[in-house]
Amino acid sequence: MTKKALYIFVLLNTLCAAAAQTGFVYNADCLKHDTGKTHPEKKERLEAIVNRLKGKELFPRLVIIDATAAPIKWISTVHSPDYIKEVEKSCLDGKKYLHSKDTVISQNSYSAACLAAGGVLTAVDAVMNGEVKNAFCAVRPPGHHASKNEAMGFCIFNNVAIGARYVLEKYKLAKILIVDFDVHHGNGTQDIFKENPNVLYFSIHRSPFYPGTGNADEKGSGNIVNVPLPQGSGDDEYVKVFEETFKPRAYAFKPDFIFISAGFDANEGDPLGGMNVTAAGYRKMTGIIKGTADKCCKGRIVSVLEGGYGPGLADAVYAHITELMK
Repeated sequence: MTKKALYIFVLLNTLCAAAAQTGFVYNADCLKHDTGKTHPEKKERLEAIVNRLKGKELFPRLVIIDATAAPIKWISTVHSPDYIKEVEKSCLDGKKYLHSKDTVISQNSYSAACLAAGGVLTAVDAVMNGEVKNAFCAVRPPGHHASKNEAMGFCIFNNVAIGARYVLEKYKLAKILIVDFDVHHGNGTQDIFKENPNVLYFSIHRSPFYPGTGNADEKGSGNIVNVPLPQGSGDDEYVKVFEETFKPRAYAFKPDFIFISAGFDANEGDPLGGMNVTAAGYRKMTGIIKGTADKCCKGRIVSVLEGGYGPGLADAVYAHITELMK
């Protein structure tokens, strides 16, 4: 092999290795969304994730991506202008809640919510530009309960829905798959896309449970797949659903891009979830999703933090990211 050929070989291998990396999207200003010390969705969630990744020396193997605020034009592809203005004004006016007492806000909550949505857009750009193969967004507030005009369930802007619209409109991809394994059904995401054949929404969640939606007979225009599970379900039940229900529907849909609403509140010991999924279970589910992405859409995945409030959150996220990195 000539020196020139060797140089090209090494360069190509380097580029391929870079493209195979996983991005970690984060901005410390998301910590400024102040919900108080007793609220489950608090800043310590993100701090625990970051500390665990650093403690396991995973950071040097990740592509660290700084989240930037989403432009209003992209937030308004999902939320009405009046609602966006209401969120901003309510925060600036010092109100304590937005629409329901579980959705606590502070003066910095609007800017943090814009950052959370913007982090997803930044991750999409990195994946689509070939800077990373996939990405995990450690952002807050979460989003999958937020609908066009309503905040609820700790959620202000629907981060994943905004990301999906971004991919459809900016990059002109035809089919988006949203996989939601948060313990709660993502009623906001379902409502936003229930009549959109370009988006397949797949949710596995505890039922009966908050927010009271997500029955198996809720199918939208045929693009909604809900798999409710009883309290106490664990790894075996979850992995079986992913093998027997998720894979056939996903492969038949042939997505061009996959988003994960990555809630880790089905984790064993979570104070809100009542389920028994372990870190190993999350790793198996992630592997199935990643295999689908590798087969259908060049590995394109953007995973976005939703719920997860117990001491096992950081371990579950670590397992999830480790599998994305394979």
